[in-house]
Parts: sequence; C-alpha cells; structure tokens
Amino acid sequence: MNGVTNSVLHVLAHLRRRGDEVTVIAPSSSLLDAGQDAELCEGFPVVRVPSLPFPDYPKVRVAAGFVPRIRHLLAELRPDVVHVASPFVLGWRAIQAARSLGLPTVSVYQTEVPTYASRYRLPWAEELLWQHVDRMHTSSTLTLVPSRFCKDQLSRRGIRRLKTWRRGVDLRRFSPARRDETLRHELAPGGQRLIGFVGRLAAEKQVEDLAALNSLPDSRLVIIGSGPAEEQLRRRLPGAHFAGFRSGDDLGRHVASLDVFVHPGEAETFCQTIQEAMAAAVPVVAVGRGGPLDLVDEGRTGWLYRPGDLARMRSAVAHLVSDDDARARFARDAAASVQGRTWEAICNQLIGHYARAIDVTERLQRQQAKDFIRQQAWLAGGLR
Repeated sequence: MNGVTNSVLHVLAHLRRRGDEVTVIAPSSSLLDAGQDAELCEGFPVVRVPSLPFPDYPKVRVAAGFVPRIRHLLAELRPDVVHVASPFVLGWRAIQAARSLGLPTVSVYQTEVPTYASRYRLPWAEELLWQHVDRMHTSSTLTLVPSRFCKDQLSRRGIRRLKTWRRGVDLRRFSPARRDETLRHELAPGGQRLIGFVGRLAAEKQVEDLAALNSLPDSRLVIIGSGPAEEQLRRRLPGAHFAGFRSGDDLGRHVASLDVFVHPGEAETFCQTIQEAMAAAVPVVAVGRGGPLDLVDEGRTGWLYRPGDLARMRSAVAHLVSDDDARARFARDAAASVQGRTWEAICNQLIGHYARAIDVTERLQRQQAKDFIRQQAWLAGGLR
C-alpha cells in the first residue's frame, strides 16, 4: 500500500458513489498471469496485464504489456476520459494508446521517479528518466500535480496544462481520539516520547537518516511499515521498535499514539503520511523539499530542515520532544490545519479536472477538423 494506491482507492470509492462506470487496468502478479479470472475493486472490473518485478523491490510490479494491447482495451471500452494514476511504464502506454484513439488523458504526477535513480544505484539514468517524464506529460491532455514544488518543477521543464490536485485525508481514521495509552505503554514502558515514521522501508524514503536520532534522550523511534530495507534498518536503528505493516484503524491508532512524526525522504511530491499525522494532532519534522513545503507551516505545525542537514533535524525533534507546551501547541495547530481536506472535496475537484480534459480534447479535435477542411479546400482550389 503506497500513496498512489491509497488515492486510487479513494477515487474509485467516490466514483462508485456517484454512479460512474469505471474499468481499472493494472499490472498482474506475474509475467504469465494476465488476470483471466474475474476481479473487482470497489465494485468495478479490473483488467490485468502481464508484469515483471522491479529490481531490488520485487513487490513492485512493472507492466510488460505493449501499446496495441492497451489500445485494444480502450477501443473496446471507449471511456470519456483515461485517468493515468501514476504514469511511467503502463501509464505511458495508456497515454499513447488514448492519444491514438482521440481520448482525453488526465495524468497524475505522483512519484518523482528520476530522483530514485541514484538511490537504486543508477545515477546515470536520472536525465533519461526526466526525458521520459517530459514525453509523458507533454503528451497528456492534462497533468495534475500535488504541490507547488511539483508545479514549478514540471513548468521549468516546459510542461504545460498543469493543474494542482492535492490529496484528501480520512479525518475519522486519523484523529487524536485514536491515541491509545495502552499501546504507548507497550512501546515505551519507561514513558519515553515516541518519534515515528510511517512509510515503505525502501531506499527512496531515506529512513536510515533517522539514525541521527538514535541517542536522543527520553525518546524511542517507532518505524511503521515494511519493505526491502527493513533488515538493514534494524541494524542501523537498534533501539527502534519496528511495528511492521499496519493498515486501517490500526494504522490510525499507531499514528495518533506518536508524539512527533519525522519524514526524512527528499523525493516526496506530496507526502500523505505527513497529512495523516497532522490530522491525528502529531507535529511534524520533515525535509524542506517537495510536498512537505506545502503541508508544514514551519514554527506552527512543525519544522522543516534543509536536505542533508541531519543536525537540524535532530535539534527540531529534540525541541518537540523536550518542550511539552510547544508540542501541544504544534499538535493543536497541525490538526486544525487539515480540517476540510476530505476525500469527498478532493475527488469532486478531480471530476472538474476530468470535465476540463474532455473539453480541451473536444476543442482540439474541432480545430483539427477545421484545419483539415481548410487544407482540403485549398488543395481543391489549387487543382482547378
């Protein structure tokens, strides 16, 4: 479960409540299994295409289907709009297929994949990956970005038709009311303050940076999540409690039971877990790059630090751990700052973006038809 999947599930639930018709096209669990069995998600049919495991992270699947396969699927479905949840491999094929059929595409820029390259020992690939990002989003009818940082980032690369679309938060699941004193005692029997991280335990999240907090007095690290880096992190963070993968209300209970939330990843386009921590009245310390710049009001709901400045990260966490009054004030303001960011409101904005993409496509097609007619008339006149 990652941020992309989480947002897709909320969007599907919203579309179901509206009575829309949806088909999901997604990678299968293997190269041979193309998902022949009937499968539903939020009551909608799921069509699977073959996939391969991502190197160093086999639970992440990369679609292996070709453009003609996706074009055939879309030609059968004839959707009003194609929502490309996180374009890169399957998404790029969907964009190409939709464009050939004259279908509008709304592509959601959710993952800064090029910056992952060096984390996965592929630094030479970063610029090639950025060129791929340029192709995908230039070819999309509309690109939705989750933060001002991302909008500026893509705009500087010459990508147009950018609209901001943030993420909602489940204010029932992530609430200060879920704080659990029994759980807190289990995690910190000595009454230590709990410093938490929630997310995939993978290279791009930079969880190893939390080693800078290892010796912080009267505190304990709580790592919530799973992933390929878990064993390495257990060695780097010997005093931390690893809670494993948590979901649903159990995740909400764990988040609300923290005292401070820390996110060290520098490649976050939004960072949904920050918003969820704030909803649970947990102040945040995060890198001052990407999505956190929009989410954290420095000095009021949390603290930001420059990428790589782990001494600043440690001092910011130490302030919130040691100063009960400041922590309570930050917590109260953090919770207040996310009120109103419901998935209902966010998904209604998405429907507006769908309508805009459909309108843009129709206008372009009308213009192309007029240009074609004028060209034919000019040719016919020249032949007389």
